[in-house]
Amino acid sequence: MNALTAYDHGGTGAGIGVGVIDSGIDLQSAEFGDCSGGIGTGTCRIAGASIAAAGNSTIDDEGGHGTAVAFTIAGRRNDAGTHGVAFNAQLIVARADTPGSCATENASDPDSGCSFGDNAIAAGLDAARAGGARVVNISLGGDPPNSRLLQAIGNATAAGIVIVISAGNDGDKPEGVNPDPFAAGAAASAGARGLVIIAGSVGTTDQISSFSNRAGTGAATYLTAVGERVRAPDQNNAAMLWSGTSFSAPQIAGAVALLAQAFPNLTGAQIVQLLYATARDAGAAGVDPVYGRGVLDLTRAFQPVGTTSLAGSTGVVSAGINGALSGPMGDASQGPLGAVVLDSFDRAFATELARSIVRQGPARRLPALMATRQRSFSAGVRNLSVAVSLVPTRDSIRIERLGIGSRDAGVARMLAATVSGRLGSKAQFAIGASETGNTLTARLAGRDEPAFLVARDPLHSAGFDVDVTGSVAVRQSFGAWGVSLAQEQGQVLSRRDTPFAALRWDAQRSGYWRTTLGLDRSFGKLRAGLSLTRLSERDTVLGARFSGGLGAARAGSNFVDVGLRYDMGAGWSLGGSMRQGWTSARLRSGVQGGGLIRTNAFAADIGKDGIFAAGDSLGFRIAQPLRVARGGIGIALPADWDYSTMAVSAWDKGFINLAPEGREVDYELRYSWPLLGGDLSSNLFLRRNPGNYASFPSDKGGAVRLTLGF
Repeated sequence: MNALTAYDHGGTGAGIGVGVIDSGIDLQSAEFGDCSGGIGTGTCRIAGASIAAAGNSTIDDEGGHGTAVAFTIAGRRNDAGTHGVAFNAQLIVARADTPGSCATENASDPDSGCSFGDNAIAAGLDAARAGGARVVNISLGGDPPNSRLLQAIGNATAAGIVIVISAGNDGDKPEGVNPDPFAAGAAASAGARGLVIIAGSVGTTDQISSFSNRAGTGAATYLTAVGERVRAPDQNNAAMLWSGTSFSAPQIAGAVALLAQAFPNLTGAQIVQLLYATARDAGAAGVDPVYGRGVLDLTRAFQPVGTTSLAGSTGVVSAGINGALSGPMGDASQGPLGAVVLDSFDRAFATELARSIVRQGPARRLPALMATRQRSFSAGVRNLSVAVSLVPTRDSIRIERLGIGSRDAGVARMLAATVSGRLGSKAQFAIGASETGNTLTARLAGRDEPAFLVARDPLHSAGFDVDVTGSVAVRQSFGAWGVSLAQEQGQVLSRRDTPFAALRWDAQRSGYWRTTLGLDRSFGKLRAGLSLTRLSERDTVLGARFSGGLGAARAGSNFVDVGLRYDMGAGWSLGGSMRQGWTSARLRSGVQGGGLIRTNAFAADIGKDGIFAAGDSLGFRIAQPLRVARGGIGIALPADWDYSTMAVSAWDKGFINLAPEGREVDYELRYSWPLLGGDLSSNLFLRRNPGNYASFPSDKGGAVRLTLGF
């Protein structure tokens, strides 16, 4: 039954009463504690509520069957031989064999031996209920229960007691296609309330035992466990190998006891539902007429079932990914984030959330433009120009962001899809699709940016994966000064939590909004720009996504950007940019927490036009993309759960670190020259610590691009 997981979780059955209605128990056996002082005293695990239900003078076993069944449920665990499933459980024994019947057993007569009357079984069931049993095992069979026994079954289930009855050992006979009439009648009765389990037998390979009655008409309440060659002592303490559904039933009863002890919030109905839901499927898929619900599996029963949530909140915790970091966070490592989660049965489990926070990994930095066929168009009238770049795909045409600076844009007369124009002599506007607001304001201010493919200007991108839906910018001149305002809207692209590998990079999308207020000025040959940006993310933090269990963080960021470009004359130019950011993350899904995150980025370049021939251009840039310098998200994590109050009893402080060890620095050399009415450009680059991963080797590469006009 894969019980080791149950024991690793502390399952022993301690404090749980288990009723055993059978032929009694060996009172001299040490397997049930020291009962020399009488049952219910000292370390004896045979409860004082035990009775001789059929009129026998003692509960001491005469036939051996009862002792073996009781041992299978609760035989001691002493590191020798075998032990019972719930080895610390209390046994409420009801000896129900008709007096003298066990002494008549004859190996040649299958009808000889212990016999049991329904009224005695009913009395035993009543005694188990009165004694506080959570589960009762009845490894008996025969005719359908009489009215007295059906009433006792109804009273027991009304008290939430689970009853486990053996399916019968007539599997090799025609009637064996259905459970024994005794078990079938009990399970189908109005008083069963779904709390009567019929126990069938399998071998250790999950194959139905030849002797076991099948599920048949009782499939909905039929569960199997190993009932072949079960090692247990008889009434004389001699180890025997027992086979029969009589020995699969006590394994299921013991499993009920383990679950009742480990998870005190569970009702009898929930325990039965849990055993059915976690059983290993065998035979035909689903509930079938041979195996019914399947094979008992305690490993599955002691694992979370259904949706899990962080204790003390409604935030869902995934078994896969609970956090997906973004590019600026690189190889940020996590310390312990231990927490308590609740499954769909409100059972508490300890989990380590740090393992479920994944890193994105370095992005492929060469733009998709390098591997596609593109059509670019531009047109203009007085004070108004329109430009668009279209890329055909298999089933659509998309607007493509070029990912180049305004110098190349001057050649191509466009960048993605833009509409720009003047509003009088001092005002300008631009509307863009797939373009950032900062790119539009830079263009309106006339800042001439050289074209680098990998070492990009960090001021022109979010720093993490986004899909810009659209942007608009306006600029007003005040003499040598210019004031611009830009608004941008789009979607953050983050990794999905899905078990299907092929879909993990089908990005999950959530909205963001960015507003930028800029100030620019020319000081002779020096052009300078200063801007303040407010970025609001609906469900992400600088592109990172966290599950509801981790608070479903959202963020607001403030950035200060500075850009300079100096014309040194003779075709030489020198430029640089720097970004400093402060991000405030807030948790909004149940648990409390938040944090402040510092980010930065920079770029510096030098270039020369006309170095070898008229119209050619050479340049070199060093750049650091947006990177978290320090900070993270503090979070309150449930550390302990109290079943008596069904509430968190202790909280710990956790910290989701977002600062990487690695620091990506990009170096790029570019050269372009005019060719056939267009231009041919080449770029060589080196990325150290790509993606902000300290352990990754440097990324080296190059690109050649031919642009032709018509």
